[in-house]
Amino acid sequence: MAETRTEIREFLSSRRARITPEQAGLPVYGGNRRVAGLRREEVAMLTGVSVDYYVRLERGNLAGASESVLDALARTLKLDEAEREYLFDLARASAPTRRARPRPATTVRPAVLQVLEAVSDAPAWVRNGRHDILASNRMGRALYAPVFDEPRDPPNTTLFTYLNPAARQFWRDYDQIANDAAAMLRLEAGRTPHDPDLIRLIGELSTQSEVFRQRWAARDVKHHRSGVKRIHHPVVGDLELNFESMDLPSEPGLVMNVYTAPAGSPTSDALKVLASWAATRQSADELSHEV
Repeated sequence: MAETRTEIREFLSSRRARITPEQAGLPVYGGNRRVAGLRREEVAMLTGVSVDYYVRLERGNLAGASESVLDALARTLKLDEAEREYLFDLARASAPTRRARPRPATTVRPAVLQVLEAVSDAPAWVRNGRHDILASNRMGRALYAPVFDEPRDPPNTTLFTYLNPAARQFWRDYDQIANDAAAMLRLEAGRTPHDPDLIRLIGELSTQSEVFRQRWAARDVKHHRSGVKRIHHPVVGDLELNFESMDLPSEPGLVMNVYTAPAGSPTSDALKVLASWAATRQSADELSHEV
């Protein structure tokens, strides 16, 4: 509970600090403000609560805060969808009678595996909220070959990003990838704050990566549902892929990622070469196992 109170305090104060009076629609008199962003009393006024009550919230006590108060606070602090979700998760975590969410799955049902294999032309894989890759089709394993080549089982994209020096060449937009990975993990930490595997993962990253510690301290949270992924693949070179992340309703906490490229584009042609390389690699692996 103490960790939750600390997280609430740091999250709310960091969001308050980034909102200027002008952004909040407040008049500014003079130029000597001793705090960055809004003052606590200004947040309280805009939210419609007393100063004492808001101070109690920012000190980490969200227990008992109504949904209407949390909604008003989210509007005052101009929280986006992910930040609002995180605020509500923190409130649930601080409630004395909270209902723990189930831990993220560590296996994938055979039916989901069949779906992955049916997506034969596009890289696809399934991950949990800790960024463990739990299942992949052949193209997915080929696309993320440097991640799958690591000894960790299951492979973890965030550990690869922060702890493997090869990640800086593999991710062409490394800084953005690193920012997103930390923000997604923090959002997951709000959903499942007591997941021991997640706690161990964050501890491992924090002790071994200064870059992660810096990103984690920003307390950013983010959804990662679609976009463009720019990769430098060790076999086929530069790729620019569209990706879609789709929640699996029958598997709470699991997400399927699928990567595509416009027909006729250089990346589409490179994916065909990658498919040929993947088939050759699989045949070689099967032959070595037979021997």
